[in-house]
Amino acid sequence: MDLPPGAEPDPTEAIGPSRFGGFRAGFVAVAPLLVGVAPFGLVAGATPVAYGLGADAAVGFSVIMFAGASQLASIEVLGAGGSVLAAVLTACTINLRLILYSASCSPYLRRLAPARRMVMAYLLTDEAYALSIVRWSEQGSEAQDPPTLRGRWTFYMGAAASMWATWQVSTLVGILVGNALPSGVRLDVIAPLVFLVLLVPTLVTRAALVAAAVGGVGAVVAAECGAGPMAVVVGSVAGILAGAALDDGADDGAGGGAGGGADGDDGRGQGGPTPAEPLP
Repeated sequence: MDLPPGAEPDPTEAIGPSRFGGFRAGFVAVAPLLVGVAPFGLVAGATPVAYGLGADAAVGFSVIMFAGASQLASIEVLGAGGSVLAAVLTACTINLRLILYSASCSPYLRRLAPARRMVMAYLLTDEAYALSIVRWSEQGSEAQDPPTLRGRWTFYMGAAASMWATWQVSTLVGILVGNALPSGVRLDVIAPLVFLVLLVPTLVTRAALVAAAVGGVGAVVAAECGAGPMAVVVGSVAGILAGAALDDGADDGAGGGAGGGADGDDGRGQGGPTPAEPLP
């Protein structure tokens, strides 16, 4: 594909000649993680049936919510006789971390068409976020040209759509064979372990290490104090604040003499980036 004058090839499409190179790259990146996600999907399919909510409820939860931990928590609330409002509030509380994920992705997608961002929001998962944000960070958020945005979109969709398809299929399998699983098998612990594998390679700076340590300790302490699902949010906020504080301190120390740049320069060059139309 011919590129506009001055544009550089999109690194997410460098693995193949077609414009679907980014999609393939996303699938290849997430493929090893699907093995760990599928058993969790079995639990998401088997649990509603075990609570007497029926197979249609299991499919509805997976298609509409598409969020493993909050699905199971909501099902437990309903199965125990709780109200729909309580189930919804439980799911929303657990999924508050997705707000942090979305805010983190926003600088890299600010010129992507709103319709595409809505699709990405629906498909947002821990795994798709972690894989994408690491890749995008290497490019920098300043790059907003159409080839780069298209590469980010296709890579994300390759990872996220693969996750979605695997989740739906494993949910259906869980509905059919869920009763055959031993009651003592805890398949739901696989998903956090998968996310931990994604986290470790990103801990390459002091700020990241401190953020991870403070976030983990904060979540455990909050859980022990009775915060319940909010423990994840408390840990996330604590980790972000700790990492940001350390990062700001390092920037202040390194940029004492040269921080401002030329008059009128916002740190991205004279006048900042030129406006661009959203990618349709």
